[in-house]
Amino acid sequence: MVADDRRIRIITGHYGSGKTEFAVNYVKKLRESVDGRVAIADLDIVNVYFRSREKKEELEEKGIQVIASNLDTAVADVPAVSGAMTMPVINKEYQYVVDLGGNDVGTLVLGRIKPLLDHAEADFFMVVNAYRPNTSTPEGIIEQMENLEYAAGLKVTGFINNTNLVRETTAECLLHGDEVLKEVTKRTGVPVKYVSYVKDVMTEEIPEGLSGELFPMEFNMRKTWM
Repeated sequence: MVADDRRIRIITGHYGSGKTEFAVNYVKKLRESVDGRVAIADLDIVNVYFRSREKKEELEEKGIQVIASNLDTAVADVPAVSGAMTMPVINKEYQYVVDLGGNDVGTLVLGRIKPLLDHAEADFFMVVNAYRPNTSTPEGIIEQMENLEYAAGLKVTGFINNTNLVRETTAECLLHGDEVLKEVTKRTGVPVKYVSYVKDVMTEEIPEGLSGELFPMEFNMRKTWM
């Protein structure tokens, strides 16, 4: 599963896709699956409503290095990131997850990484919630994907079907996202890598035949009242 992905996993997604929740769940699974050093960089300087750096203490207790702003705070909205973001790119002892902003502005921070990046060792995953306005159709998803690729200078290597209605998510949500993304794959050739869902919410049986590996998650970022 996650251990077989490329060493550097850059995770992006349009507003409301659930990108940060997926990234935090992903790096936890990665820590459980591999030996050696694991790091996550919070490079989302665009929409910081949910921040992976909020979980710094919990993640570091699990042996996951968290790279974020030079300011030692989880709540300041500062459009700046630490120069340490390049270190796990250079040091191949690291398995690296990058929580990236989800539009052309958000991808600008990759400018610090790109000169050092071997594209052959990097996945560029796009998290998709097919219930969000700008990614509700194949055309919308492809437009967002092409904008991200142009700004990042990277090609999307896989989609994450994270189609959900938060605590009202049902099996039908996963099927809907699967239907939309299968058409995107048909048109672009980009596969669905994972289909994610929150275990405590999904009380129905997971449908068979979904594209991508099943990726059960838990809520890390969303409070119980949200």
